[in-house]
Amino acid sequence: MIRFAFILPLWLSLDACTRDETIRAYGMGEGTWRLVELNGASFEATATLAFTDRNKIGGTGPCNSYTARMDVPFPWWGTGPIAATRMTCPDVAAETAYFTALSAAKLSEVRDARLILSAEDGTALLIFSARD
Repeated sequence: MIRFAFILPLWLSLDACTRDETIRAYGMGEGTWRLVELNGASFEATATLAFTDRNKIGGTGPCNSYTARMDVPFPWWGTGPIAATRMTCPDVAAETAYFTALSAAKLSEVRDARLILSAEDGTALLIFSARD
C-alpha cells in the first residue's frame, strides 16, 4: 500500500506536466475546419482540418485523408510528417500544395471564426473557416 501511495502522486504530477498546450486545448478541438484560402488565393478544391485527438490532427485533402502529430504549444504550429492515403485524383497538385503549406506553417491564430496558419514572418499560408 505504501508503494501505491508513493507512485500515485508521482504519476499525477507527471500527467500534469504533459497536459495539452496545443491549439486544441484552447477551444479549437471541436468541429472541423474547411480550407478557404491557400497562399493568398481562394482554394477551390476541398480540404479539411480537425484536431482528432490530443497532439494529433487529421482531415481530408482534395484526394486523400491524412493524419499528423501536432504537439507544439499554442500559438505556435508545427506538425510531424503527414501520413496520407495514396489515392490519386485530378486535384493531386492542390493536395500537394495544401500538405506543403500545412507542414511549413509556424504560427496559428483564430479570428472571427477563421483559423489562420502563418509562416514565421506572419505571412498567412492557410485560412480555414469554421465548419459545423
